[in-house]
Amino acid sequence: MVRRAKKALARGGKRFFEKALFAGRRLLVERNLDPARDSVIISWATYSPWLQDAEFRSCHAAIRSHTLVDVYRCWELWHLLGQVRAVPGDVLEVGTWRGGTGALLASRAGGLGLGAEIVLCDTFTGVVKTGAQDKGYRGGEHADTALPVVQELLRRLGLANVRVLQGIFPEDTGGSAADRTFRLCHIDVDAYRSAKDVLDWVWPRLATGGVVVFDDFGFASTAGIAQLVHEQERRTDLVCVQNLNGHAVFVKTAG
Repeated sequence: MVRRAKKALARGGKRFFEKALFAGRRLLVERNLDPARDSVIISWATYSPWLQDAEFRSCHAAIRSHTLVDVYRCWELWHLLGQVRAVPGDVLEVGTWRGGTGALLASRAGGLGLGAEIVLCDTFTGVVKTGAQDKGYRGGEHADTALPVVQELLRRLGLANVRVLQGIFPEDTGGSAADRTFRLCHIDVDAYRSAKDVLDWVWPRLATGGVVVFDDFGFASTAGIAQLVHEQERRTDLVCVQNLNGHAVFVKTAG
């Protein structure tokens, strides 16, 4: 009986792997991806620490309809903010869309007793500053949101440690936070130039030991973000962690 079960499990695993490879090849063709650079990543890792964190799961359930960020990246933001709790400064998110990850960060900051302000920035009119590096975007995407949508989510969750700024960052709204120091910055803007402008603005204001999290790292539609990360990771004042779940993380090592 045990031997038959093992054989059935092996056959099932083989079929799963074959289907995954077939789907991966089809995806490469459909999206006109470069097989020398792109592949479909199948992870066999199973450890899911968010399943043991009741506070995270409760918060994620409340914000999941307000974000396009999956649970893995949401958990990473939650965990990273806990890792930099001893670093001074506020929290900045640029590209907040409907407020899901911003509310997640605000909830985490409150639970940790950080006393930090969460500054959320968005145009609320869609993606801006697209260029040749951003093959998946033309500008104006993700405009299906509005400032009151974010404000209502924050009100419903009872989050008072948040400021929401509407406009292009940093040109329109950077001045409102120019005197701040930050411990964490979440960049979720999809386009190369926009992400670079945020990084250039926040880096001098980021405390040593603070982190910058790039969303959309490794997705075919946001190749400009990967290009920016690879250009900047050569610097000597940071450590870069490439997490192929869709994040790249810069840790500031020098002021």
